[in-house]
Amino acid sequence: MEFFIREARAEEASLLAEIEALCFPPAEAASKEEIQKRMCAFLENFFVAESDGKIVGFVNGGTTDQPKLPDEMYHDVSLHKPWGAYQTVFGLNVLPEYRCQGIAGRLLEYLVAESRKRGKKGVILTCKAHLTGFYESHEFQNFGIAESEHGGAVWYDMRREL
Repeated sequence: MEFFIREARAEEASLLAEIEALCFPPAEAASKEEIQKRMCAFLENFFVAESDGKIVGFVNGGTTDQPKLPDEMYHDVSLHKPWGAYQTVFGLNVLPEYRCQGIAGRLLEYLVAESRKRGKKGVILTCKAHLTGFYESHEFQNFGIAESEHGGAVWYDMRREL
């Protein structure tokens, strides 16, 4: 399957929220309103994968000066620091029927490349245990169980230095 990656557009917020709801449990998924707020605050950090005119996945996150992703950033866009040293990954979402085709990896590497161009020190995220291997295969280091309580799940701190 062929796809390309591009910057998201603000008018795509509803669609991105629908994709997010398919990819994360309700306690963890960002709502349409949260996606809209994030897009208003840091649209430049939203990238979508598109195939045959359909958005099949996206990645997004704010920026911070902290080397770990605090839970507060998910719900308070005022904590986004445009010139922060670390790019975060709030969500890496691929529609279920498009998974296992390299889309998530390409979206992640696209965000990493953009972060490098912007002079960031690194990319940070939290993920569940079953995804640590995926991120490690993309040069992220696992720093163990995170302090995060987001959605009541157990998360792992991951960081890729640039």
